[in-house]
Amino acid sequence: MPDDSFKEFVLDQLSALPGLRAKAMFGAHGLYSDDKFFAILDEGRLFFKTNAQTQSNYTDRGMGPFTYKMKGKVMSMAYHEVPPDVLEQPHELVHWARQSLALATPKPAKKSRKL
Repeated sequence: MPDDSFKEFVLDQLSALPGLRAKAMFGAHGLYSDDKFFAILDEGRLFFKTNAQTQSNYTDRGMGPFTYKMKGKVMSMAYHEVPPDVLEQPHELVHWARQSLALATPKPAKKSRKL
């Protein structure tokens, strides 16, 4: 059974966000606030959704994007690792998370099947 202590720590640090939950995905966890997917927890690291304007907050501090391998190629996503000093400060972490949430799109509603 995997150690969930980092996941529980992050969820505690971000407890000010509404409807916060972690959902298992591809060996990692996606973080949602209500219906918005805004973060990835993977191998003891937290990544927030970024765009061209916000990613420099991460890269200027030496933090890279979330990457994974697919068909022998390294792919990256518009999620960047949260700096350790931000992770340790709940108020600051929630501020960064809210910036990420502003970029996140709501999860599409499931279509009901008509019989």
